[in-house]
Amino acid sequence: MVREFEDKNEWAIILGASSGLGLATAKKLAKEGLNLCLVYRARRSDVLAIESEFESIISACKVKLLHFNMDVVKPENREIILGELEQNLKESGKVKCLVHSIAKGNLKPMVSDEGRELQNDDFHITLENMAFSLYDWTKHVFSKNIFSEDARIISFTSEGNKKAWRNYAAVSAAKVALESISRNIALEFAPHGIKSNCIEAGITDTASFRMIPGNEKLREYAIKRNPFKRLTTPEDVANVVYLLTKEESKWITGVTLPVNGGEHLS
Repeated sequence: MVREFEDKNEWAIILGASSGLGLATAKKLAKEGLNLCLVYRARRSDVLAIESEFESIISACKVKLLHFNMDVVKPENREIILGELEQNLKESGKVKCLVHSIAKGNLKPMVSDEGRELQNDDFHITLENMAFSLYDWTKHVFSKNIFSEDARIISFTSEGNKKAWRNYAAVSAAKVALESISRNIALEFAPHGIKSNCIEAGITDTASFRMIPGNEKLREYAIKRNPFKRLTTPEDVANVVYLLTKEESKWITGVTLPVNGGEHLS
């Protein structure tokens, strides 16, 4: 089997790589020969299971893999992670793609009789993690001159970027900001060969999705309106991430691409 990135010493940095879209993307890109720098934030009780998943990737795909259980927002953590990555890149290695799959946000109602309501700080925390960090990481990797000549920046948004869902206001605001930042990265980093796109995934059964209050109704509605009568899977999305890293997709930049099996059609 021919692997797209075999023996090229190219790497993917994946933020939010421990589960869901991030983990599926890690598996797909490793299968195609990309080495992995995986960043995630998890409780100590979950780390062994996550590391087991990473070990299975190494065993199956024979790629290099670095992983860090660190807060992606802190600049000092970025420096530690990228410093170790630089040591592994050596002279010829480059970062082919940066995948942003961070799902740390506050899901609270604006009005509630129970007293747990959305506050200004909730917006700040959510936007910092789910939107602004895309730019921070892009800029930091760029400053170290380790992007490849044809690098790809890929981030994940949702239909909640333009529809009002209860308890989703902070995340919705973050997704809108994320898309705007992605477009501007596409414009302003283009002279350096960098392409930037968002994937708008359909309703996908991930741990993050199951945290949304009322997710059962969202799931039921998505299946009903989808022409294929099923939810999007993490693997569906990971396949498109891979497509966006290929040579044939290098003229696609600055777009938000629906990956939902036609869920948006009705």
